[in-house]
Amino acid sequence: MRQLVTNIKTLAGISGEEVLRLQGAEMRSLETINDAWLLIEDGKISAFGSMTEMPSGGFIVDNEIDAQGGIVLPSWCDPHTHIVYAGSREGEFVDKITGLSYAEIARRGGGILNSADLLHTLSEDELYRQAMLRVHEIMRKGTGCVEIKSGYGLNTADELKMLRVIRRIKESVPMRVVSTFLGAHAVGRQYSHAEYVNLIVSEMLPEVGREGLADYVDVFCDEGFFTPEDTDRILEAAARWGLKPKIHVDELAATGGLPVAVRHGALSVDHLENMPESEFGVLKNSTTMPTVLPGTSFFLNMPYAPARKMIDYGLGVAVASDYNPGSTPSGDMKFVVSLACIKMRLLPQEAVNAATLNAAYAMGMSCDYGSITPGKVANFFITEPIPSIDYIPYAYTSPVVKRVFLGGVEVS
Repeated sequence: MRQLVTNIKTLAGISGEEVLRLQGAEMRSLETINDAWLLIEDGKISAFGSMTEMPSGGFIVDNEIDAQGGIVLPSWCDPHTHIVYAGSREGEFVDKITGLSYAEIARRGGGILNSADLLHTLSEDELYRQAMLRVHEIMRKGTGCVEIKSGYGLNTADELKMLRVIRRIKESVPMRVVSTFLGAHAVGRQYSHAEYVNLIVSEMLPEVGREGLADYVDVFCDEGFFTPEDTDRILEAAARWGLKPKIHVDELAATGGLPVAVRHGALSVDHLENMPESEFGVLKNSTTMPTVLPGTSFFLNMPYAPARKMIDYGLGVAVASDYNPGSTPSGDMKFVVSLACIKMRLLPQEAVNAATLNAAYAMGMSCDYGSITPGKVANFFITEPIPSIDYIPYAYTSPVVKRVFLGGVEVS
């Protein structure tokens, strides 16, 4: 099937197929064409150009899509979410307002453990139903590629239940979904710390590996959760099942987990709110993408990760929503892009690149997603008629996404 998008005010996020990520000053470059057209064939991007350079006679197509003067961007890519969860945790929201920190709530047995208790009581079908509401929400807001983690099971049966739900989501929606096993999110209530790490290594990982339920592995390597030594052991075990790491690190404190993650070839290191500048050099010349989560800092009143300094140092940066019930109950990537500009001081071009190509890289998906490139999957959205790309982060609550296409098919 051939489709032609015309009347595009600006086609943005154009990239060559050899470009898998952007680093440092490269992130300021957001290639665009004004007054553009976009050709899609069999769900993939085929060609594009300016209307003045369209081949004489145009194209023979099955469907023509009028962008009506809107801007066309590659779909958002969200490389860090926890959107399979049970219920909500607005009670803890009130606790935070009255002065309790995220760490204090966790020490009292709340936080992740509360979500695990709720999830344990839910059937797989009900967990899937609740998660699909969030999945459709983020698709309508322009996300076309997403990572979803387990981590609210905290025992073997419930972690597998979560991963099976994620597999069902993969099979149900046109959005590209990658799955991450995060058994090491917190220590389950019935275990000592040592017992739980042993359970992850000796039972959970083999079960996940045998069923092929995860693409990646994660560890919450941070103060009060899992140590760098735990992380090293878990990642060694995960490697035996072919699971590449994507690691939570430096959120609550700098504990030395980042070098461990890089040494194991982590695809990404995520959060980084308390990342010391001394760790920038560890990432330099590595294949690991630092991924920042400004929505978490916003919701928890925490420091923001030093994304501006990382880019100025020459590193690439990705952004993600961290959509979860406790610290970021939002998957709105447009708002994440706004926060990256307002609070982290990224330029709009840098923030868009961080939420598209670099975010796709942080999921191992930038060969097929994250930019307007011939041969890539035709995941894109059309905005309302707006003045410029800068307007997207500027109008931080305005719903500018008008039409969403995944694999060239419009999502309602």
